Amino acid sequence: MREAVITNARIVLTDDIIDGTLHIKNGLIEDVSTTRSALPGVFDFDGNILIPGLVELHTDNLERHVMPRPKSFWPVESAVLNHDRELSAAGITTVFDALSIGNADEASRTSQLLTQMAHQISRLIGENSLKADHFLHWRCEVSCPDIFSQLEPLAENERTGLYSIMDHTPGQRQFVSLDAYCTYFQEKYGFSADEMQKMMETRLSDHKKYSDVNRRKVIELAKEQNLPVASHDDATLEHVKQSVSDGIVVAEFPTTMEAAEASHRSGLSVLMGTPNVVRGQSHSGNVSARALASGTFLDILSSDYVPFSLLYGATVLERECENIDLPQAINMITRNPARQVGLDDRGEIAIGRRADLVRYNMSGEVPNIIEVWKHGARVA
Repeated sequence: MREAVITNARIVLTDDIIDGTLHIKNGLIEDVSTTRSALPGVFDFDGNILIPGLVELHTDNLERHVMPRPKSFWPVESAVLNHDRELSAAGITTVFDALSIGNADEASRTSQLLTQMAHQISRLIGENSLKADHFLHWRCEVSCPDIFSQLEPLAENERTGLYSIMDHTPGQRQFVSLDAYCTYFQEKYGFSADEMQKMMETRLSDHKKYSDVNRRKVIELAKEQNLPVASHDDATLEHVKQSVSDGIVVAEFPTTMEAAEASHRSGLSVLMGTPNVVRGQSHSGNVSARALASGTFLDILSSDYVPFSLLYGATVLERECENIDLPQAINMITRNPARQVGLDDRGEIAIGRRADLVRYNMSGEVPNIIEVWKHGARVA
């Protein structure tokens, strides 16, 4: 749509909320006013809330669609389309699809499958078949022996926009508790007790041999491409110091209050999952995202494994944390993540920004998404 006028909306700006009208032209926001338009053909939003399109930096939702059950694979093109529609319905207009390289179950994510997933995303973008704006977030399991040889050809994809450093070695970071480690992987991949023990021994050995050298290689590749890097599951002050030294810009899912506070004070943007926010706790027993928000150590939210939780989690924070108002909560799912990956053209309702927009109202304590617009056109 080349031109449109949205009126009678509660518009959430970066630092304020106004009742007013939005003028859109050529997919961009041309004007924001506090008046109500009486022009014919305007879109009357009936006093509903209008926010920027949501920006998601870390979701493994595509992997769930590709493998909906352990070792049960779905056709990749169909999985990408299903994933894309689910995101759009959740108000996500920009997504960094998080794809894992070097996996606990080596048969579940082969390089060939990852190549297919990246190719289908690029192809469907080229055909204008996707509703959200997709980029690739390569999650690099640095303890994997051949991680870098797998990563190099994948990183050449033109949609690559973010890297993260992961190390799911048992006994550290996310899985300090070995019981929690076993429970997670046995439930996710169906390992027997013997398979689990063998995998843990292999992971501990691989960590000692490969983690440091592979971490350095990934960091260097990102620097060569001038792309941002995120840490993952930092738990200690030493982890944070290493992240700062490596030029990390986002601290994904720090597992302790100590690591989150140190990351935030060191200038890293702290990212936590909205399933944690909605449920009030981490699924693996780590620090609560609500506690970080109350301590003002939280900057970005991610839907992680539940796309609809992104807006839902922001509204929970606004309701449950006295120090967070609605504009601040919405910034965590729009402006803040966009800025960290260099997307200055979106993430806020302001003149000259992309008209990526979400209209919703509240159904009790849950946001009810009514319309989603991308570049001035309705997509959901």
